[in-house]
Amino acid sequence: MAVSPTLTLNDGHTIPQLGFGVWQVPLDVTEQVVGTAIAAGYRAIDTAAAYDNETGVGAAIAGCDVPRDQLFITTKLWNAEHGYDRTLRAFDASLEKLGLEYIDLYLIHWPKPRQNLYVETWKALVELRRQGRARSIGVSNFTIPYLEHIMDASGVAPAVNQIELHPQFQQHAMREFHRRHNIATQAWSPLGQGRLLKNASIATLAKKHGKSPAQIILRWHLDSGLIAIPKSVTPERIRENFAVFDFHLDADDMNAIAALDRTSGRIGPDPDTADF
Repeated sequence: MAVSPTLTLNDGHTIPQLGFGVWQVPLDVTEQVVGTAIAAGYRAIDTAAAYDNETGVGAAIAGCDVPRDQLFITTKLWNAEHGYDRTLRAFDASLEKLGLEYIDLYLIHWPKPRQNLYVETWKALVELRRQGRARSIGVSNFTIPYLEHIMDASGVAPAVNQIELHPQFQQHAMREFHRRHNIATQAWSPLGQGRLLKNASIATLAKKHGKSPAQIILRWHLDSGLIAIPKSVTPERIRENFAVFDFHLDADDMNAIAALDRTSGRIGPDPDTADF
C-alpha cells in the first residue's frame, strides 16, 4: 500500500502531506467514508466541530485496524467558542465526540477579528499543547497580521496554518511568511471545490502523465511542499486522490500551473471580513 510522505512541523511532530478532509460529509455516512479513506491508505483525517461529524470520524477510528499512533487526527475550534475558558471546554467536547485521548492537531478555525478574542484563544491552545492533549496546535484562515499578533503575544508560532489554496489562488505571500517562520502551509479546497477539474491546462497535463486532473492538482500541492486534504464521498475518487505517489511534475508542468494563479481566485470567505 502507498504511504504518504510526511513533513516535520516546528514542534518536531510529523504530519502526512496528503490527508483526507470531511467538510460537508454528512454524519450518517462519515464512518463509512472515513473507513474507506483509511483502507485506501490515508492516515491524516481533518474534521472540525463545525462539521458536525466528529462522532462519525471517531467511530471510523475505533473500527479500523490501524493503530492510533499511526493516525493523525485534526479538529478545529468553532467561532462561537473563542475565549480562553470556552476554548478549553470546546476542546474537551471535541475530544469526547472523537473518543480519543489526544488530538494530533488542534486549530482555531477562523480568526474572527471583530470579536478580537483570537489571542487569548491561542493561549488556551498553547496550554492544551503543554498538557499534551493537543500534540500540535495551529490556526486556519489566519492572515499575516493575525499570525503576528498571536506569535508576539505568546512566543509560540503555529505548527500549521490551514488556508484556502489551489492553482487559481496560490497564496504566495502567505506561503513566504510561513516559510520564514517555519509554519507548515495546509491547503483546504485543494481542488478548488472541483472548479479546476475541467481547466484546459490541467487537462493537458493529465493527458501527458496519464493521470486524472485531480491527481495532477494534488501532485502540484505535494511538489510545492504543501499539505493537502482533498474530500470526496465516492470510494473510487477517494482511492484515486491517494494514488499520486508514482509520478512528479517537471519544471514545465509547474510553470504551466503557476500561470493559473489569479488575485481574484478566492472561492471561500475572506478571513478579514468573514462574520459567522
